[in-house]
Order: sequence, then structure tokens, then C-alpha cells
Amino acid sequence: MKNLKSIALALVVVLSTVSVSAQTKKVDASASTINWVGKKVTGQHEGTVNIKDGALVFKGAKLVGGTFTVDMNSLTATDLKGEYLGKLNGHLKSEDFFGTEKFSTSTLDFKTITAKAKGVYAVTADLTIKGKTSPVAFDLAVTGNTAATKFNVDRTKYDIKYGSGSFFDNLGDKAISDEFELAVALKF
Repeated sequence: MKNLKSIALALVVVLSTVSVSAQTKKVDASASTINWVGKKVTGQHEGTVNIKDGALVFKGAKLVGGTFTVDMNSLTATDLKGEYLGKLNGHLKSEDFFGTEKFSTSTLDFKTITAKAKGVYAVTADLTIKGKTSPVAFDLAVTGNTAATKFNVDRTKYDIKYGSGSFFDNLGDKAISDEFELAVALKF
């Protein structure tokens, strides 16, 4: 009996020191998408921007981290064609908006992750756009080798104030919403 207790105690000690190591899963940038929607008083524009690289980190089946880099030069509208598409894309890439000549990438780094339900996590992350970092919060649903989220970003926190009714008076129907929406679908 004493020998059995010793074996059981040894087994408990061994099992308690075994930990699950983190596994980094690289995001397939070519199969992943980021769609955006920007609204203004007279309508909206929508488009895409590409992930340059990224990874999600898991311990077992549990999400514990993530980091992403976005190629801001890939920013494009999908609701226009021809001359108007070129004008909007040029304006979005200018200093009025994302300043892609100087700031060619944006980043997202997960800071806190809390499981909400099976495969659903509440994430707080640092989003850096135009060299300015501000926290964002969103729910991320993970299923198999995919993850998806949708959340809003307040562009004024990143010094993108063009057409903002929060900073400029008398814009009338030229006002642009301070928030834009991102819908992200990841494959890894």
C-alpha cells in the first residue's frame, strides 16, 4: 500500500510538470481576406486590404496569441471602377487618410484573450496605423483552420481626421464617419 502511494505521488508530480507547448500557426495570406467598409453621409465605399503575414498561437486547442502585418499599399476599393476607383484609392493612400508612402504596413498584436464559448474568444489587441497605436476589442471565432471577426475602428485615434465631423464644422453631406468596419477571414 505504501509503495502504491509513492507511485501515485510520483505520477502526480510528473503530470503536473508536463505543460503543453505553444504552437504557432502561420496565416495563409493568399487565402485570407480583410474587407473594409467606410461610411459617409451620402453613402459608403467598400474594399479590401491584404494581409502581408501573420500567425495565431495556440496551446493545445486554446488560442493564446496572435500577430499580423497588413500591406497598406494593397488597399483598394471594390465598389468603383476606372477613373473614380483611381481617385478614391489615391486619396485613401494619401496623407489625408493612411499615408501609405510613409506607412506601408499596419500591425495588430493580441494582448489579452479570454475564452467566451467553445471556439469563441474575446480579444483585446494593439492596432498600429500610421505609427499610432490604440487598443481594439473584438470577438474571434476559431473553427478548424479558420478564424473570423468583424469589428469597427475609430480612425481618428490614428490621426486620420479628414472629413470628420468630430473635428471639422460645416461639412454637411461631405462628412465621413469616424469609424470604419473590418471583416477578417483567416486561413491557417
